[in-house]
Amino acid sequence: MPEGGTILAFDFGTRRIGVALGSFETGLAHPLATIHWKKKSECFDAIDSLAKEWNPSLLVVGLPLSMDGEEHELTRLCRLFGRRLEARYRLPVEFVDERLSSFAAEATLREAGIRGRAQKQYIDQVAAQQILQSYLESGRKPYGNA
Repeated sequence: MPEGGTILAFDFGTRRIGVALGSFETGLAHPLATIHWKKKSECFDAIDSLAKEWNPSLLVVGLPLSMDGEEHELTRLCRLFGRRLEARYRLPVEFVDERLSSFAAEATLREAGIRGRAQKQYIDQVAAQQILQSYLESGRKPYGNA
C-alpha cells in the first residue's frame, strides 16, 4: 500500500478522459491531460505513456453517481475502467464520488477567465483535478473504498 509517491486521477467519459496528477507529499492536484478516444486501445496507449512518464503509486477514478447516490450505466463503466487499470498497471485503484466535480471544474475555469467553448479543452482534466483534490483532502489511504 503506497504511503507516498505520485497519483494519477481519471475523470472517465465514453469519449474523453480527464487526467490529473498529484501526490501525498504536497497534498495538491494539478490538471494534466485530456485523452480523446474512440477505441479502447487509443485510451490505454495514452494512459500507458502517462504511467511510464509519471510512475504513479496509486490511481484514482471518479465514480459518477446520481444526485441521490444511485449508480447507473456510467457508474458501471467507470468501475470496469478502474478494474482494467488495476489489472494492467498492478496498482491500487481508489474510487471517489465525483458528484458536482464538473460543476466545480466549470467554476474554477470561469474564475481563471476561461469561459464557454474555451472550457471544452480543459474541463475534463480540471474535473479530474477536483476528484483527486477531494481524495487528497479526505485523508483516505489506498484501499479505503468509496
